Amino acid sequence: MTAVDDFMAELDHPLKAEVQETRDIIKGVNPGITEQIKWNAPTFSFDGGYLVTFNLRATDRVHLVFHDPEVVNINSALLEGDMPGRRMTYFADMSEVTAGRAALEDVIRQLVSLRA
Repeated sequence: MTAVDDFMAELDHPLKAEVQETRDIIKGVNPGITEQIKWNAPTFSFDGGYLVTFNLRATDRVHLVFHDPEVVNINSALLEGDMPGRRMTYFADMSEVTAGRAALEDVIRQLVSLRA
């Protein structure tokens, strides 16, 4: 098991299944995506640069923080906010995770291609 798998095994969050499904989606986009714990949450990187981190403080939704500066160059309804170099994504439940799968995969693919 990895450190992130160990973290997930201990995670006490009402949307744990949604967090796990979102992890699986992100990791499945490209075999070069790595995962670690940062800010007490799963964080994903590619080619040495951070892509996205879960914010697990909220318990009423899955909150993703895209902190790769290139995210501002991606046009997706999934991405919210207008902060410099950062965008957010939220999923309220498993149906939203499922419905947002293709859009999330597309955002991750675009970030990876911008980093490559």
